Amino acid sequence: MAKLFEPTKVGDISVKNRIVMAPLTRNRSPGAIPNDLNVEYYRQRATAGLIITEATAITHQGQGYANVPGLYSKEALDGWKRVTDAVHAAGGKIVVQMWHVGRISHTTLQPNDGKPVSSTNRVAKAKTYLVNADGTGSFADTSEPRALETAEIPGIIEDYRKAARAAIDAGFDGVEIHGANGYLLDQFIRDGINDRTDQYGGSIENRTRLTFEVVDAVVKEIGAGRTAIRISPVTPSGESYDSNPQATFANVVEGLAKYDLAYIHIVEGQTGGDRDYKQGDNPAFDYKALRQTYEKAGGKADWMVNNGYDRDLAIEAVEGGRAELVAFGKPFIANPDLVERLVHNLPLNTPEQSTFYGGTGKGYIDYPILEKVA
Repeated sequence: MAKLFEPTKVGDISVKNRIVMAPLTRNRSPGAIPNDLNVEYYRQRATAGLIITEATAITHQGQGYANVPGLYSKEALDGWKRVTDAVHAAGGKIVVQMWHVGRISHTTLQPNDGKPVSSTNRVAKAKTYLVNADGTGSFADTSEPRALETAEIPGIIEDYRKAARAAIDAGFDGVEIHGANGYLLDQFIRDGINDRTDQYGGSIENRTRLTFEVVDAVVKEIGAGRTAIRISPVTPSGESYDSNPQATFANVVEGLAKYDLAYIHIVEGQTGGDRDYKQGDNPAFDYKALRQTYEKAGGKADWMVNNGYDRDLAIEAVEGGRAELVAFGKPFIANPDLVERLVHNLPLNTPEQSTFYGGTGKGYIDYPILEKVA
């Protein structure tokens, strides 16, 4: 049996295999409240060693796409409690990905139709998902943001702390802080977005400050062994760019090494499977060097890799010690029983892309599940 399929402990969380369901935005929680469809969707996938939920807004201000769930209302937390109960009853473990989208939002999704907030007031050349008056969904340009005032930032950190506590109270086994893919924390980290002149802008140390302050607040609230983070050193999502990602993210992982986190989740390359993606004239990012930097700084968290992995690549990554955990995204959309299929090297269902965002149970909870293989 390959090591990929063996049980392990991830921080304080015991898991039955090293296969992780990656966070996947599906836009099926109207009112930001998890519902019966969401309960069944996650229950079906509880054979994953660990489920990471779809990105979930920590506040109304952190919301950036229509019909994605939240962590900021009693109704949403009650809905999530039903999800976590169902996953645990099926023998699974589940963490929530805590999300503040920053500038990747639209005024119609914000409190009082206000501007989204960011490290900058420059609009992202990006799209967000809205629901039209007739109930259909469509993609629209993001709205112009406003730069957070320095005095507002402690409130953002407090929002993360409160969301982490709410998540644990709702039955989650832990949290993953979303620091990737061009959302709020990434908007502070990358110099291609962050144009601030206060203590949160300019140098690498200043640009990474907010991320460390958030991690520190969450760790103090729920413990390092139930805290994780996702980063994406070169992913261009949300019009993200950094002039020296190797140096920037070396600083990030050196700072994270101070905490005994459950895991660090690395998006390798550009989402969609291009792990060799590079930005501008920069050489391809050196992920091996990034981990070496982390370990040299004393970091001990499990290393989770993600982006276009298949069975063979995942087995190779874990057997070779390059990663302890491998996260699968699209394969879990179409294969609720992905673990069983990978264990026995069986064919995979093909996901129907037209059903990825919004809709009903079609393309969500109706993919065929194989009979149990002896």
